[in-house]
Amino acid sequence: MPRELLLQVTPEIAANELLLKDYLSKQIKVSPKEIQHVSILKRSIDARQKAIKINLKVVIYLKGEPFQETKIELPIYKDVSSAQEVIVVGAGPAGLFAALQLIELGLKPIVIERGKDVRGRRRDLKAINREHIVNEDSNYCFGEGGAGTYSDGKLYTRSKKRGDVTRILELLVAFGASEDILVEAHPHIGTNKLPKIIEDIRNKIIEFGGQVLFDTRVTDILVKSNEVEGIVTQNGDKILANKLILATGHSARDIFELLDKKKILIEAKPFALGVRAEHSQELIDSIQYSCDYRGEYLPPAPYSIVKQVNGRGMYSFCMCPGGVIAPCATSPGEVVTNGWSPSKRDQATANSGIVIELKLEDFKPFAKFGALAGMEFQKSIEQKAWHLAGKTQKVPAQRMVDFTQNKVSADIPKTSYVPGTTSVEMGQVFPGFLSQILREGFKEFGKSMRGYLTNEAILHAPESRTSSPVRIPRDPMTLEHLQIKGLYPCGEGAGYAGGIISAAIDGEKCALMIAESLK
Repeated sequence: MPRELLLQVTPEIAANELLLKDYLSKQIKVSPKEIQHVSILKRSIDARQKAIKINLKVVIYLKGEPFQETKIELPIYKDVSSAQEVIVVGAGPAGLFAALQLIELGLKPIVIERGKDVRGRRRDLKAINREHIVNEDSNYCFGEGGAGTYSDGKLYTRSKKRGDVTRILELLVAFGASEDILVEAHPHIGTNKLPKIIEDIRNKIIEFGGQVLFDTRVTDILVKSNEVEGIVTQNGDKILANKLILATGHSARDIFELLDKKKILIEAKPFALGVRAEHSQELIDSIQYSCDYRGEYLPPAPYSIVKQVNGRGMYSFCMCPGGVIAPCATSPGEVVTNGWSPSKRDQATANSGIVIELKLEDFKPFAKFGALAGMEFQKSIEQKAWHLAGKTQKVPAQRMVDFTQNKVSADIPKTSYVPGTTSVEMGQVFPGFLSQILREGFKEFGKSMRGYLTNEAILHAPESRTSSPVRIPRDPMTLEHLQIKGLYPCGEGAGYAGGIISAAIDGEKCALMIAESLK
């Protein structure tokens, strides 16, 4: 009978199939020749001690024991070209996985995406990086695949209670992702590999009768007697259906404004805001691995840190080992940062959002905007950063120690942020209470991670799109909007997810609820 073991091994053994088989043979007291196959179920790094170990969960198959390589297959999809139609607004993970689930359930998705297809987006990303031109419909946040496609593709989620994480990971593998994402404690696909996967998902939707419309921005939601009738696009075209999944992402401010104008219930939601800090990856490796040289068997080190400062949580967010910082504005006249890593995480720098949790009371200066107060607070900081950076996509930047000492940096070295930097005293970007928390927080971070607080680290501001500043309330049982029948607020933009996996899960759940309501 196959044996399942939990073990700790050196990084070299974990990386070498023959060494691992030899190690396991000694553990179970058999010859290595008797081991037919070793399946790794889970893998994580334990860097708490100087001698770093790899935690493995494995299944060992000896000769004569039944073993067969299993290939992860896609579900059986049926042609839905003549089936009942469901509008899905947004082609991010929530929208795409909702569309796949609808097809599996025998319903026809019509996916409406304001941006370009995943390949076409690249020209607009180049324009914002090189020419400081922001396309409001096609950028790092908008376009096929959503924000995660070109800003990292990390798959780690704490939202285990929200749904079947393994199902989403297996679907991604079936569409071409590495099977490593089923094993790693912090799975990651990488910005260089995600576009092909997203393209294949879209082709599958179309193959089985769904529709995907690019460069199609929703300008109105048709509602009659508190029931959805369809949508209107920027060209005045109407697309009619009485079921609508609204999966527009956390940056679709025009949709929040539309809902507010139509008096469709929305509410302000707290989010987190701060800066993106960049260190050399070599420094982070030396801190996390307690070594001078990482070696070939360990991946670039990540970090995760949380502190309470002046009654507020301050924490690392979307940490990107071996990654770069990207310009993620969605409108002209604003500066926004985010980070991403390629699949090999082989860049020379590491970056992370360092953010502070906000409270609804922080939005009081914008109270006149009602449910949009948090969004306007967020927007004001992004616009201030743009002005401070000379009305370009150059980002306000400051050396970390200089920031803690309220001192403008005499110079800013070249960072991974392609549009460039402008030396600014970061306290000008944020309200005073936020600047003070950040200053004290970085000092606390330096106590926990010796070497982290250094003037070689560069802060870029702001990191402001951590989550939606608005929640679109829905019934927890049916997932329908509390007021509008047939409207299903979904994913990050609605305030019900926080990343690729949780958004995909929420998309599937909304599709399932629609199918249930149609029975």
